[in-house]
Amino acid sequence: MLELGKMNRLVVVKRVDFGLYLDGGEVHGEILLPSRYVPEGAEIGDALDVFVYLDQDERLIATTERPLAQVGDFAYLEVAWVNNFGAFLAWGPMKDLFVPFREQKMKMQKGNSYIVHVHLDPESHRIMASAKVERYLSPDFPSYRTGDAVEVLIWQKTDLGFKVIVDNRFGGMIYDQQVFRPLRTGDRLTAYIQQVREDGKIDLLLQPMGQQAAREFSDVLLDYLHQNGGRTALGDKSPAEDIYNTFGVSKKVFKKAVGDLYKRRLIIISDDGIKLKDARLKE
Repeated sequence: MLELGKMNRLVVVKRVDFGLYLDGGEVHGEILLPSRYVPEGAEIGDALDVFVYLDQDERLIATTERPLAQVGDFAYLEVAWVNNFGAFLAWGPMKDLFVPFREQKMKMQKGNSYIVHVHLDPESHRIMASAKVERYLSPDFPSYRTGDAVEVLIWQKTDLGFKVIVDNRFGGMIYDQQVFRPLRTGDRLTAYIQQVREDGKIDLLLQPMGQQAAREFSDVLLDYLHQNGGRTALGDKSPAEDIYNTFGVSKKVFKKAVGDLYKRRLIIISDDGIKLKDARLKE
């Protein structure tokens, strides 16, 4: 079944001077794929992956270009222009994505970017977006387990930390004390479940938890030592900022990894930092 505002695989049924017509099924009929989007060598009977949306005249049209967001997605999009009805976001297709004033938390400004949810308007069935993203978060209880890796979209900064959208479905929080790298609204990254509370709220970490993180970073640290003369001036007493700037991990993870390498008798710890036991071979 054809899905408006999403990528669809449709079969070519007709060639014309200005493009190809694709089979949209009994309900939608033939859908035009303009010449500028026709892949080289496309023939009648071929199945093409296309994004289907409405053109300026509200007619179904297809493109092989992938938009920055599809219906059902949360995304960070820039305002291309504004008129008396609302704002229009640049999202890939020729027709910009409409955000009516009623769906704006604050009046959107041209050139600024905002977190929005892309959806079909239930009244007009047109593709549009809303900055009132809370109403589009899933009401289901998250089924994650502690330590699970998830994809997050940085939503907004608060007094406690950063609100995020988890796996394009749930709201979550990364608290300030867990942040050891610069974060900005619109960033997409991997995070890890710290806990799912009884009320369904999700707390997240930017690094794997406990010994898992230490084991993963131990190999990174060991490789770093091998590649840098067998030693580093960083140690247990080094500032957390210096450790993060060099390795991109928290001081806690760094110390656990150092302890792991020391127990494995691979390094020597001193006031000058740490070094490989065979560091003399690296000099």
